[in-house]
Amino acid sequence: MDVKRLLLLIPLAILAYLIVVQWNQDYGQVATAPQAPAITGEAQAPAAADGDDLSVPAERRGADDIAGGIPGEAAATRSRDLVAVTTDVLDLRIDPQGGDIVYAALPQHKFALDSEQPFVLLADNASLSYVARSGLQLEGHQGRITFSPEKTEYRLADGQERLEVDLTATLDGVEVIKRFSFERDSYAVGVEYLVANRGEAPVTARFIGQLARDDSPDPSSGPKLGMRSFLGAAYSSPETRYEKIDFEAIEEGNFENRDVEGGWVAMIQHYFASAWAPPQDQQNLYYATTDARGRHVAAFAGPTQSVAAGGEAALAATLYMGPKVQDRLEEVAPHLELTVDFGWLWFIANPLFWLLDHIHDLIGNWGWSIVILTLLVKAALWPLSAKAYKSMARMRKLGPEMQRLKEQYGDDRQKMSQEMMKFYQKEKINPLGGCLPILVQMPVFIALYWMLLESVELRHAPFVFWIQDLSVKDPFFILPILMGASMFVQQLLNPTPPDPTQAKIMKMLPIVFTFFFLWFPAGLVIYWVVNNITSIAQQYVITRKIEADPSVGKGMKTK
Repeated sequence: MDVKRLLLLIPLAILAYLIVVQWNQDYGQVATAPQAPAITGEAQAPAAADGDDLSVPAERRGADDIAGGIPGEAAATRSRDLVAVTTDVLDLRIDPQGGDIVYAALPQHKFALDSEQPFVLLADNASLSYVARSGLQLEGHQGRITFSPEKTEYRLADGQERLEVDLTATLDGVEVIKRFSFERDSYAVGVEYLVANRGEAPVTARFIGQLARDDSPDPSSGPKLGMRSFLGAAYSSPETRYEKIDFEAIEEGNFENRDVEGGWVAMIQHYFASAWAPPQDQQNLYYATTDARGRHVAAFAGPTQSVAAGGEAALAATLYMGPKVQDRLEEVAPHLELTVDFGWLWFIANPLFWLLDHIHDLIGNWGWSIVILTLLVKAALWPLSAKAYKSMARMRKLGPEMQRLKEQYGDDRQKMSQEMMKFYQKEKINPLGGCLPILVQMPVFIALYWMLLESVELRHAPFVFWIQDLSVKDPFFILPILMGASMFVQQLLNPTPPDPTQAKIMKMLPIVFTFFFLWFPAGLVIYWVVNNITSIAQQYVITRKIEADPSVGKGMKTK
């Protein structure tokens, strides 16, 4: 009987874990979307700090590193004119002093469901400092390169498929063009340094890309869930497909430099990510550190290239800034789609999302796609559920005999247990059968939880009527109440547990589950409600069939 109680408590413990772990949200905080900085004007430009550099830390430099590196620029020399670039999916601001992207908004993803403001991924202001930096470590040049743009505003026009933005500079006979390449419907930006050596001696150059972020809370993970998605850096190599690096590890210097072929480095948060993906056929140095402003830096440095006198060279990488959509991420670099982190049950969540995505392609509504997915999952688990429900129906029908045995041997618990086991074997009853449906569903439930938590496709996705965002809780708590009511109906079909303690636990389950589900994403509650309704139908049919079967309990004794 103790084992049965333990099994009954397992679902409660798992649900409590999902709610309590990492419960660190401020429900009174009202977030506001960062505003785009002005194209010109000193007051709107991000602040710089002495020593804020793009150099590879000395202890992490490769043997072929350039002596001197790129020291930081002084605040007084920083450019205050920002270059605005607008495409159909990106709204950026580029600082000509170094060519860093200091602001990135995503027009196709709103800050909030009822807001007209775009979601801001990168910004450098009082509330968030998160920028994508890149530099050219050029032999003989100290400090960041000050570029000159042809104009301060660029826009991808209707019907235009590609846009290039060139920033130019000349440094002691070396001509440098920093080119940003944009394509329609793409969050991947090509960043390329075109170096032309017009001098009389060869020079060396190296591409460095950094993602620098402070400790600001994740704006895409508001006070809507008990668990937060991972906020931090991530790294990939051919040997290590996906490794998360939290900010604490960066501060403590626990991430060792990695010199590998290919790979990528990223900053990830709920629903969105930024990532540097250098060419996959070159050797790249990856490192993590903190900068002079206290920001966490995840970075890469490409190989050093020599540019002969009169020669030219191109150093390039791809910068991704956008939603964590697996198909888009796969196109940027191998394994970048793993930043869509489905947790330790990814081997269940990934096939479920693949199936959900294909269902959505057919019907075009994520809510109804979840309903159909639930029915398919239920069909797959149907035989196991049927076996459990048959055992429960037998226990329900044979309840009087079980009560008689309990009364007859109530004072001798050992004898009663022996007689009950004989009775179970004779009547083909599994005393733990009633727990199996819940236990079997829990891995699927947890996998679905993380899948729905991580899938940006469900962000602001409507279902029907009052459900206008499947990624957050039901605003009127109607779905959780329906879920609790369906659990109560299921209990009416179950046999009454002979143990009083167990019976009390069972009666509390609908209330406890309803409370937990109040804060769960509506999409997940839809799954559970539909699953319960189909389970009730299945259990009702099986129970009626067992009760009408004269062979069940034929040899029951009477009192």
